[in-house]
Amino acid sequence: MTAQRAVWGDTLTELARTDDRIVVVDGDLATSTMAVTFANAHPERFVQAGIAEQNMVGIAFGMSTLGYRPWLSSFGVFLTNRALDQVRMLVSQTKAPVRLAAAYSGLLNGASGKTHQDIEDLSVMRAMPNMTVLAPADAVEAEAVIRWAADHDGPVYLRLARDAVTDVFDDSYTFTVGAPVVLRDGASDGASDGDSAGAGADDTAGAGSSPDVVVVSTGVQTSRTVDAVAAVTAAAPSGHRIRHVHLPTIKPLDTEALWALLADSSEVVTVEEHSVVGGLGDVVAAVLAEHASGAKLTKVGLADAWAESGPNDFLLDKYGLSAERVADRIRGVLGERVTA
Repeated sequence: MTAQRAVWGDTLTELARTDDRIVVVDGDLATSTMAVTFANAHPERFVQAGIAEQNMVGIAFGMSTLGYRPWLSSFGVFLTNRALDQVRMLVSQTKAPVRLAAAYSGLLNGASGKTHQDIEDLSVMRAMPNMTVLAPADAVEAEAVIRWAADHDGPVYLRLARDAVTDVFDDSYTFTVGAPVVLRDGASDGASDGDSAGAGADDTAGAGSSPDVVVVSTGVQTSRTVDAVAAVTAAAPSGHRIRHVHLPTIKPLDTEALWALLADSSEVVTVEEHSVVGGLGDVVAAVLAEHASGAKLTKVGLADAWAESGPNDFLLDKYGLSAERVADRIRGVLGERVTA
């Protein structure tokens, strides 16, 4: 169990040993984002831009025109808000191979308060043409996603969490951009090998029966949702058929593969450490609408309001994103009494 920010620093440092195109432009947060690991190993390819995020984007764009593959290192909120115009004009519109490593994304930056919590980044960045938007679940997937992004010839937004979560995947995991990942196929006893849709998921468990509910999650919230789904199924005397799908790619997304996993259920629940406006829930809602699905959609996430300062566990519980609160929401959809 390793923090994604540490994985980013370590993986990029390793890749740079054999790829001299990799450079990092930091916004005076290297010890927080773990860009310091890269800076110590490759000081000649590390640019400290200071607290000047707009300039950071300009520097990275200029370097990309010279054949470099720059990574921007800062808190997500500064990249998606303070530097948004530069990201739009210099990176998105030109298709520049600039990677935005957005550390401290999501709700759990409560020590810094609502000014630093980035709970609308997925909605902002997925609206950007040409932008690939990635939200890995754990350290294992983060490493796989970083390796993919390093070779991608275009803009990438990478959502990274500050704190470690329980690993969802093991070393056998392979990342495929755009593909939904089936973590539980719908049987009461579960089957979770981290298979991409259509690529070896256990289709025998629950065969012949539609799932009672399909749960879709993204980012590190997937780790907590795995625990929530396990709690619901373990507590049910007769078991529940819950299919759990993880989306590491918000854009571009294989919508037909996702629809194939939603089509046989009348209940869908999305779970995200993000505003319910414009994020994962709306991605799934669009797929359901395009196929004229009659499924009921329940969106679990932050309401249309700013968050607040506080310890991680307090914030997760208050905003309904702890494993216990997510389990309660799933039980409610299944018609069960929820805990107090």
